[in-house]
Amino acid sequence: MPPLGLSISQPLVAGLAEGLEKIGLELDAAVQTRLLAYLDLLAKWNRTYNLTAVRKPEQMLVRHLFDSLVIHSFLRGPRILDVGSGAGLPGIPLALARPDYDFTLLDSNSKKTRFITQAVAELGLDNVTVVQSRIEAYTVARFDTIVSRAFATLAEFALVVQPCLAADGILLAMKGVYPNTELAELPAPFRLEQNIKLQVPDLNAERNLLIIQRD
Repeated sequence: MPPLGLSISQPLVAGLAEGLEKIGLELDAAVQTRLLAYLDLLAKWNRTYNLTAVRKPEQMLVRHLFDSLVIHSFLRGPRILDVGSGAGLPGIPLALARPDYDFTLLDSNSKKTRFITQAVAELGLDNVTVVQSRIEAYTVARFDTIVSRAFATLAEFALVVQPCLAADGILLAMKGVYPNTELAELPAPFRLEQNIKLQVPDLNAERNLLIIQRD
């Protein structure tokens, strides 16, 4: 695959390979090139459109790519919804890593969905659909996994996505410190099935993945 006009440094190339090894995720060279192309595109758009507060590519590698990819093994397919996707996180990295799954990336911000749409086109992602909408207005499909990286409290997340969740589907809520207060407010029929302490390569911060199911 051609390098997609990359302006990526060799340390980033090596850093990605090392991080993937720590995560335990084997991706071929073409997919790794596309992951770095996504970072390159994000960095370029970010200068004008302020899509993320993370500015340096080496920080994006850790806080965006690794932080997204570390949940790859917990997805239940084949239909995945990324709510409040923002700049395409975690949806785009996961879609590159899991071409066997179909991803819908939803955000209400037109600036961000324009970027996601451009990234999807440039990366040749045929397993991604981009939707500009509030989740409350989007009830056209049911998903096996609904993931949120920084969308809302657990209670808000569960309630607004409930119409989009398949009967045996799961919610994946990515959090920093363990959210005791939010869990106490989780409404029935939702329950915490499992909490995973995420080990994000080179990130010196607590990260938790809450797997939530419906009784």
